[in-house]
Amino acid sequence: MSTEPQHERIDMRWSGWGDPGAAHGLPGGVKLLLTAVLGRSPAARPAPDIAEVTVTTPPLDDADVAALAAVVGSRQVDTGHETRILHAGGKSTPDLLRRRRAEQVAPGVVVLPGSEDEVAAVLAVAGERGLAVVPFGGGTAVTGGLEPDAGAHRGVVSLDLRWLAGLVTLDATAQEATLWAGTTAPAAESALDEHGFELGHFPQSFEFATLGGFAAMRSSGQNSAGHGRFDAMVTGLRVVTPTGVLDLGRAPGSAAGPDLLRWFLGSEGTFGVITQVRVRVHPTPEVRLFDAWTFGDFVTGTDALRRVAQLGTGPTVLRLSDEDETAVSLAQVGSIGKALARGCSAIVLHEGPDGAAQSRREATTRVLREAGGKPAAEKLAVSWDHGRFKAPYLRDALLDHGVFCETLETATTWSNLHALKAAVTEALTDGLAQEGARNRILCHISHVYPTGASLYFTVIAGLGADPLEPWGRVKHRVNDAILAAGATISHHHGIGTDHAPWLEQEIGEVGVRMLRAVKAELDPAGIMNPGALLGPVGPAGPGD
Repeated sequence: MSTEPQHERIDMRWSGWGDPGAAHGLPGGVKLLLTAVLGRSPAARPAPDIAEVTVTTPPLDDADVAALAAVVGSRQVDTGHETRILHAGGKSTPDLLRRRRAEQVAPGVVVLPGSEDEVAAVLAVAGERGLAVVPFGGGTAVTGGLEPDAGAHRGVVSLDLRWLAGLVTLDATAQEATLWAGTTAPAAESALDEHGFELGHFPQSFEFATLGGFAAMRSSGQNSAGHGRFDAMVTGLRVVTPTGVLDLGRAPGSAAGPDLLRWFLGSEGTFGVITQVRVRVHPTPEVRLFDAWTFGDFVTGTDALRRVAQLGTGPTVLRLSDEDETAVSLAQVGSIGKALARGCSAIVLHEGPDGAAQSRREATTRVLREAGGKPAAEKLAVSWDHGRFKAPYLRDALLDHGVFCETLETATTWSNLHALKAAVTEALTDGLAQEGARNRILCHISHVYPTGASLYFTVIAGLGADPLEPWGRVKHRVNDAILAAGATISHHHGIGTDHAPWLEQEIGEVGVRMLRAVKAELDPAGIMNPGALLGPVGPAGPGD
């Protein structure tokens, strides 16, 4: 199998999500919803054209560029206006609100290494010349982890890994595949499908995210009920750090000391650069069996999901929307929504070999019926499947009309789930009320475990012409409420810069010291993604 880098990839919109050709305006039904929620449907206010934007941070100087070009080649070093702006951050709502300003902060240069040796060489040059390095995969991060923060350094190198892409090896007997970290999720699925396999990891960022990004952020996809989180799929990593290369994951199980592999899952580019990812794969499913269910309320539906998760009946997707999310979602699929808007809706998928998938479907159906569920039209589930990657485009259209729309997520045990939902909802409601913002708060469960589940909130609000500061105050209140409720600050969005101030409250002062000690060993000059995960960290000094 070829290990040659694959260079073709579509850049996302600089000021929004996804394919520039797929952007769209507000559907009529959503305009009616805005009128109901906010009392109006605001006029469109699109972002400025990229050519009209001023970059306030200068490119790296000629000596820096020459030193980088000497190790990767001049065509792989780019200080162009548009390229730098395309690497100026991630795709959270605050990120995109900042993109709507006339002035932007951007990295000083974008470097595209074509090999692992070139990654190591770039890190060496950056360390020697006092430059920070921010690894860049698909650019889909939503917690500030791609901010071009130089920290204590002279400038920022955005290390774009798109040329480190493609399938390296496939072990069909062990059902393991090794891929370059810059491989996008669609490219990975396409390469595996040629051999009758799939990875089956489908987060909302699927169309643009990379496997290295999935590992670095501990991503979780819609199929997590069946396949687990991405970190559970990873069996090996290669990581280039400023002090050396690590090749981790020798065997399916090992007692050879602590599992070093786990240190890099969720490390967000602060320890080094993930260059290769080895993952579990499975045969492409013969059948995909969709079902839709309704429940009288969220409490009943949650209990049903808990029973399925604890009995292990084997759905691939298991998702429950609360009453408000159900009403909004079903209103977009026509007449189905009229009959169901008072309750909650659930989506279930079973897949695999025909007989086995059908057997697991029957087992799940029995559990859901016994828990009070009622079958609904299958087209509801199919409609969700067809549209699950389109929501970020709708978010962009809302922002174009001056309507704030953002998501946040957390997780806890089944016994604490409803108290957590109430605490987060109260924090959002009270915070938005203090800002004078009319709003609608939606919530769903999309990742379940025997012991608990995640909660994913969507907030639609009228926060005015400049919502960044008011939303910052609201989000601070929500983060405090999450930790006070005994939940995690993030289930799968990660820490980045946005959640870094709350990390110590979750893992403790000793935990933070452990992470800082590892960073000091692997990155003594502190060049790797300053500000993300651990917050600002300076170079280690003597005795540190």
